[in-house]
Amino acid sequence: MSELEQLRQELETMKSRAEAIQTRIAAIEGVHPGAIDWAPKGFYTAYHATAGFMLGGVAALLSLLLNVIAAPLAGKSPLELIRVYLTFPLGERAMELAKGSKDIYAIPDGMILAMGCCLYIGTGMLIGVLFQVLLMRFAERKSLGVRLGLATVLSLAIWFVNFYLILTWLQPMLFGGRWITDSAILPPWVAAVTHVMFGWMLALLAPLGHFVPYHQPHVEEVETGA
Repeated sequence: MSELEQLRQELETMKSRAEAIQTRIAAIEGVHPGAIDWAPKGFYTAYHATAGFMLGGVAALLSLLLNVIAAPLAGKSPLELIRVYLTFPLGERAMELAKGSKDIYAIPDGMILAMGCCLYIGTGMLIGVLFQVLLMRFAERKSLGVRLGLATVLSLAIWFVNFYLILTWLQPMLFGGRWITDSAILPPWVAAVTHVMFGWMLALLAPLGHFVPYHQPHVEEVETGA
């Protein structure tokens, strides 16, 4: 037998030994051997990003619902936030949606506002990816107060960047007006509170996205009902 064949045989023996040790360790720890290979060794970014995508949609829906309830108390239309939101793709005419008896566009105003709600929720899903990853990275095992505090900081940071570093010049350049950042249309505190409410919703929902590796029960556990 050549030296190369001896080395290959020795390697196979070591692999078999390693698998046996791995199986034994898994049995002692109560983990199915098949779960060892795929389970992440560190922070599972892809999982938390996916969870954030889903939870962000739920948080956006809840924050929108709060706006719909609170807007009439301030003398505004229940969907005033969506009108302002739609000024980015539609411009000034979005503020007239569903105000008169005649539709602004060929598509009914109600349908446009419904699509605006979907876009709002879709935006929340994208932002939810960032929130969930950061919340799980830095506050996964922390108290609710810590998660709320981190969510508040993130929310206000996103509000400031979007409103004062991006939209102040981007919307006028593309659509000829500053409706989103106009304090007469959308007071800054309302925009800030809306962002914070969205962040708080995600802080409350974040534990639902906690990663728990799948544990396949052993045959003995199935038989005994353990």
